[in-house]
Amino acid sequence: MGAVVEVKYFNSFVLRKTITGSKQPIWNGSFGIPNDLNGGFPATAESTDQAANWAIEESRIRGGYNNTSTSYGAKAYLVEEEPNAFTRFNAMIYSGIFNSRTGINDTNVFSVGTDISKATDPANGSIQRLYAEDTNLYIFQENKVSRALIDKDAIYSAEGQGAVTSSNLVIGVIQPIAGKYGISKNPESFAVYGFNKYFADKNNNVILRLSNNGIDEISSAGMRDYFRDELNNLDVSGTPGFIRGGWDLYNSQYVVSTQQNTIYKSSGADYKTLSFDPTVQGWTSFYSYLPDQLFSVKNNYYTTKGDKLYKHYSTSVNRGSFYGTNNKSNVTLVFNPEPTRSKTFNTINYEGSNGWYVESMLSDQTGQDPSVTPSGQWLSPSDTGLEILSYLDGEYVEPTGNGQTVAASAITTVTLLIGGVTSYNITAGGTGYTATTGVATTVAPAGGTGLTVDTTVVGGVVTHVVINAVGSSYSVGDVVTITGGGGNAKFTVTSVQSTTGDIPAGAIVSGVGVSSGTTVVSYNTANGLLTCNQALNVAAEAVLDFTATVPRSSYNTLLGTTIPGWPRYYSGFNRKENKYVADIINNTTLTMIPGEVIFGSNISGLKGFYLTTKVSTDNTTNLGAEKQLFSVGTNYIMNNGY
Repeated sequence: MGAVVEVKYFNSFVLRKTITGSKQPIWNGSFGIPNDLNGGFPATAESTDQAANWAIEESRIRGGYNNTSTSYGAKAYLVEEEPNAFTRFNAMIYSGIFNSRTGINDTNVFSVGTDISKATDPANGSIQRLYAEDTNLYIFQENKVSRALIDKDAIYSAEGQGAVTSSNLVIGVIQPIAGKYGISKNPESFAVYGFNKYFADKNNNVILRLSNNGIDEISSAGMRDYFRDELNNLDVSGTPGFIRGGWDLYNSQYVVSTQQNTIYKSSGADYKTLSFDPTVQGWTSFYSYLPDQLFSVKNNYYTTKGDKLYKHYSTSVNRGSFYGTNNKSNVTLVFNPEPTRSKTFNTINYEGSNGWYVESMLSDQTGQDPSVTPSGQWLSPSDTGLEILSYLDGEYVEPTGNGQTVAASAITTVTLLIGGVTSYNITAGGTGYTATTGVATTVAPAGGTGLTVDTTVVGGVVTHVVINAVGSSYSVGDVVTITGGGGNAKFTVTSVQSTTGDIPAGAIVSGVGVSSGTTVVSYNTANGLLTCNQALNVAAEAVLDFTATVPRSSYNTLLGTTIPGWPRYYSGFNRKENKYVADIINNTTLTMIPGEVIFGSNISGLKGFYLTTKVSTDNTTNLGAEKQLFSVGTNYIMNNGY
């Protein structure tokens, strides 16, 4: 039977011998070894004796007795004196070369016999990011940024000046860049454009730019306090958040998104995405999207979310649409003319596109005062203003209408007269008639009912008719026959009675017997049935008046058309010569500030030294199109501080 024999040779052969049924060795698949040689065997394959087959590791050539033995050769492994692995967080290691022209690829070769590593100062933390530019390698540690030469080394003179370079090193001398700044543990914040590199240093609560002039804090451009608080509160339950950065090549700006880790938050991530524009040296905008990655390719700016790639500034989707969700655009302004004097801000105006509205208005706080209810609290009162609707959102009409009841009613429903005959034209005087009052009539085509007339007759011929009861449901053109006589006196209806104006749902009802606060629930124009929100107490043929205020969003629903024939009014911005203006309506709900005579909605305008106003795009006006805002202003007067 087969057996395995361990032979301690480093360079050896594994021989497999197969024994035939006649006990002769063979080597299936080989060309064999001549039988006249010692240890030879034929190449013929025969049926074998499985129990006699075997394999052996052999160090002698051909496996013959006293044949030449292979030498030990180089060992395939070395025994380390200290076999424990460790991580050099502050060091770099490089492999052999790759040359596509000569076919040399030694990128998997790390020869320990040569110096292939370069270490930075471990006191500056771990290396988080490497960036190669021309013949320089930028090294970003947690607390330091350095630069090393690539494929050359500087030789310095006695005065410390770089004199010449040598090219025997892959990574040359490491030169620290001035400033105790690093990239913390947020390499995802790194972005580069031209010779400028942008990154975040969470340890110092700053956003930085590395240029040929060194490192400068771009977060100090009006946003020092903001980034101090935002980066300091980025971690949740000890779990670090993300600071994702990228260069927007389309708009030429650095975009950074600070994101708390969603794993440890029950209500979703708290994030802020904003941009820095180097041309104005300031932070220009906040954005509503939460990206996973940010980058630019061929003048286009892209971000990823989940497993999807999104192209920004696309004209095939609505403006302000990010990852399939429409978002409003807004601008926050501070009105602060004559800063040392208290003012009352009365109106606001802007120049730009239709579709902007004032989302919020807030004056400065008027110190701290103790609260009466509940006690023990301190209040800092300030004036707030009502939302000011955009030009179209604030558009409305005030339709009016009136009608006459058919019969008395003491319930919530009553029928208004529709189709009562008001004028006519006699077409046939007929024969055999006598002057009579309240004469019944018939109509063709059928439909109208209840019309009676008083007749004037000369020689049996009807010469004049006075309508006694107008009836209902008649139409212009109906042919009416006066009963009696020869049944052949006729007249044609030229006008009918109906309600006038519009009677939309919500209209206020007024008239004799109508209680205050009565409004229309519904009105059926086909049969004249009116339903109100409370019981009526009206007589037959009572005249009811209707007044309503219908916003633009309800034109089609309440008036049956998107272009009603009523004058337009505007509760928000009104337009004149492409300038939009509106009154500022006070909406303060806090208690009176000590010293105030009147306050809140009893006064117009907002009081304060300055006014913070948030202007946003609406969801109605040309949704998704471009909205421009050139200037925003306010009218104000001086007050005595109360």
